[in-house]
Amino acid sequence: MPRLLAVCAVHSLHPDAGSIGVTAIDKRAVEGAVRVGTLGVRADVQASRKHHGGPDKAVYAYAQDDAEFWERELDRKLHPGWFGENLRVEGLDVNGARIGEVWRIGDTVEVEVTMPRTPCATFARWVGGSASRGWVKRFSDEGRLGAYLRVRRAGEVRAGDAIAVVSSPEGAPTVLEVYRA
Repeated sequence: MPRLLAVCAVHSLHPDAGSIGVTAIDKRAVEGAVRVGTLGVRADVQASRKHHGGPDKAVYAYAQDDAEFWERELDRKLHPGWFGENLRVEGLDVNGARIGEVWRIGDTVEVEVTMPRTPCATFARWVGGSASRGWVKRFSDEGRLGAYLRVRRAGEVRAGDAIAVVSSPEGAPTVLEVYRA
């Protein structure tokens, strides 16, 4: 059964060479119950609201299977939140989720899949070292993108909560199909 492995929020802001001058990509797992509202996970920050955040990008989900793939590729441990995700999930094909698909997390929170993550130069700089060269293309080509979510029903979630696919619109494109279109 799909479940939530970790809920993540910003750990610290880091200087960044991009136009904003700072990034909030450094997210870490938060202990206990965490409130999720229409603009995301409580205590989280998006340094660039132009490209992150808002109702349609309130929460970013990433699959444990995809994280493990990148751990092998990069030969290092990638803790929950390393991809800038708010939710690290297990047993759910995030990239195969259909746009408009609704998930219930725990007892109350409902989220809707809205769009794929588009990797950027900030993400490449975060990866660092020799792996950062060509990272955006490499990450894109693998199709292990993760998905942005809209919060349909606010509430609290915690690591270990079950995730149920409540509805999936037949014929709607998947996260990966939208990205590749």
